[in-house]
Amino acid sequence: MESSFRFKQFVVRDENCSMKVGTDAVLLGSWVNTESAENILDIGTGSGVIALMLAQRSKAQIDAIEIDAESVEQARANISASAWNNRLNVINTALQDFHKAHHTKYDLIVTNPPYFSNALKSQKDKRNLARHNDSLTFDELIHGIKQLLSHDGHFCLVLPKNESNVFTEKAIINGLFPVRTLSIYPKKERSVKRVLSEFCFQRQHSIGYGKLILRNNDDTFTKEYKALTRAFYLEF
Repeated sequence: MESSFRFKQFVVRDENCSMKVGTDAVLLGSWVNTESAENILDIGTGSGVIALMLAQRSKAQIDAIEIDAESVEQARANISASAWNNRLNVINTALQDFHKAHHTKYDLIVTNPPYFSNALKSQKDKRNLARHNDSLTFDELIHGIKQLLSHDGHFCLVLPKNESNVFTEKAIINGLFPVRTLSIYPKKERSVKRVLSEFCFQRQHSIGYGKLILRNNDDTFTKEYKALTRAFYLEF
């Protein structure tokens, strides 16, 4: 069954992808600071949606890696149909192999990573690959980032709150320090659903903490969420 998402400047199809287009990806692609990035790495690109968002927001060269072959083909098709196909390169590989063979240092690395561990798995292997961290643990992710991030570069990701706390603790132990975070609340009275985090190699004197509520009590989107994602959603 064909599944596609039409954004203001590009279209993403994801029916063959292990992970579908979702709010997490759109939040991350909108929030990341691309101002000084000349080359970007997107880890686990899936349909290519985050890579396309960052291409729209920058003039950087972008490498997007993905372990699932069907997702790679779909991402390549989505990118080929975009206005930025000359700046985007999709590679079918795992991060663990990529950092051993690739010696480029990136100004910006982003990922919407697998995060479930010791949790009930679905019957679909592709969805397990995208959502469970068996194929890419936090330790492996951090090790890969340390090999590929430039000295002054920044790394950004989105995780559920508990997993974000675990990841941040591991990152600090390994010399990656938080720069800023954005806590995502579904509604005002609800608890944090996701945390967007940015890291670098330099320990920070202060960290920028922010929060964003997705929906009002009447289920309409908040003006803050609209402002963050306005460059992409047609209805905003």
